[in-house]
Amino acid sequence: MPEKTRVDVLIAGKTYTISGYESDVYIQRVGLYVDRKMNEVLKSNNTLSTSIAAVLTALNVADDYYKAHENELMFKKEIVTSKLEIERLLEENSVLEDRNRELIEKNNNILIEIAKREAELAEIRSNLSAPREKRY
Repeated sequence: MPEKTRVDVLIAGKTYTISGYESDVYIQRVGLYVDRKMNEVLKSNNTLSTSIAAVLTALNVADDYYKAHENELMFKKEIVTSKLEIERLLEENSVLEDRNRELIEKNNNILIEIAKREAELAEIRSNLSAPREKRY
């Protein structure tokens, strides 16, 4: 288990020592976030006591959390939907590739048949244009 970290953070002008198992940087970032939220609340109404401002800050932070959590759930659903759509499109693509191969083969067979018929036609034309022996 990692060692417990102790970090001093400044929130609304007061220094608090926070201990936890996260890095110093992480704890400072969280403290800075709470400080910004607390300052927003205090700026909106400078007559609030620190305890009321702290409660309002906690509500704002909880609101941020729930909105972020709802967004996460929405994005997870979109990912699942997107994965299903990708699977469907890959299957459709596979079917279309198979059909395309069939059509290419059919087209090649038709081209071969046309070439044979053109050769036959050329031979017939050649025979028709050649002089014939006269019979009496």
